[in-house]
Amino acid sequence: MENVLVIGCARSGYWVAKLLNKKEYNVTITDMRAIKEKEELESLGIKVFDNGHPDCLKEENWAFIVKNPGIPYTNEFVKYFNDKKVPILTEIEVALRYPKHYGIAAITGTNGKTTITTLVNEILKEEFNSFACGNIGTALSEIVYDHEDEEAKLALEISAFQLLGAPSFHPDVAVITNLTPDHLDYFATLDEYYQAKNLIYTNMNENDWYLRNIDDEVVCGYIKDIKCKVVDYSLEKEADLMLDGDEVKLFGETLFNKNDLKIIGRHNLQNAMVAVAMAYKLGASVNSIKHVISTFKGVEHRIEYVDTIDGVSYYNDSKGTNTDSTVTALRAFDQAVILLAGGHDKHTGFKALEEYDNKIKKIITFGETKYELAKLKDDAIICEDMKEALNKAREIAVEGDVVLLSPACSSYDQFKNFEERGRIFKDLVREFK
Repeated sequence: MENVLVIGCARSGYWVAKLLNKKEYNVTITDMRAIKEKEELESLGIKVFDNGHPDCLKEENWAFIVKNPGIPYTNEFVKYFNDKKVPILTEIEVALRYPKHYGIAAITGTNGKTTITTLVNEILKEEFNSFACGNIGTALSEIVYDHEDEEAKLALEISAFQLLGAPSFHPDVAVITNLTPDHLDYFATLDEYYQAKNLIYTNMNENDWYLRNIDDEVVCGYIKDIKCKVVDYSLEKEADLMLDGDEVKLFGETLFNKNDLKIIGRHNLQNAMVAVAMAYKLGASVNSIKHVISTFKGVEHRIEYVDTIDGVSYYNDSKGTNTDSTVTALRAFDQAVILLAGGHDKHTGFKALEEYDNKIKKIITFGETKYELAKLKDDAIICEDMKEALNKAREIAVEGDVVLLSPACSSYDQFKNFEERGRIFKDLVREFK
């Protein structure tokens, strides 16, 4: 039995530990925090060390280590093993060793990933056994644990962090949606972040498709050594996948009419184009594509309509965790909005928001970055937390206004994740009734 160490018992760590245990590895898992599943894992024969990483783990001989993707390689405990050349993998890499009959659509990039991933899965579900997983919330290891021997299609959202530890990752169709500054609290440079994203197509071959966004100069500038079929897409130019009048066409075949799309914003039209092409590559019919496009209502926490109260409309864009994402949200509205922004500082700056001053009627800031964001407008309102910011928005909003939560920051200063932040925002809005 080979010894394997799992570092971090979040969702992916928990499931990869169970999967490796099922595959008869001698599994140890460790976390800096208390592991609530400790008793269950130990009952399976998994060794559990929580509330810290003991030095005794450095003395073991590990066949490989599975690291939570959010833990940086500069972490002292991780660096120790990295320096000793112990293979450090992510859960995605390990999970894909086992299933033999999966078709994989892999989605990475800075923004748009979750919408595309969700929509790909919704289309594929019409005709196939299909799962949305990866960075979207469901660990790939959980899917493999329960469905390893089945034929299945995967809509897999994969982050730069996950790609760094997945040297043999090989999707059937992949996309880098766009590249804008992000995660400089993790990567040493912007170039390092962009290079990590481009690992997605490393192992693809002539039978696979890589969808290239030719509207994004950064994406095009980083592409190199692609061995698979490159399918260019554009909202602005003639391309393999393009908008022809009101019709979205792939290699000349109409896949859907843009007027049938229910989610707002030009960016979502582009997201839908990518999603349908990926689903088509994995075998989806045009009928399934058209049906889902006409019924899809979007993704939770991404420019999500919450309610209209006293004539004021409230939108939850908690997934807007970087400046570019917030710009996209602002551009989706025809009118200037009351913007609620703030959170954990990822050191990417907020300069891009200056160009959209005319889309912000009033900015109300909160959290760790409240003072920096407040510099965007002279009349900014500064609050301590999101609840205070929302209450202030309600005070100043008049009939016809839009109140938009789009933080331009990650959530880790005051929340567990962007999902918790979004759910709390929606609950607070509904309390207004």
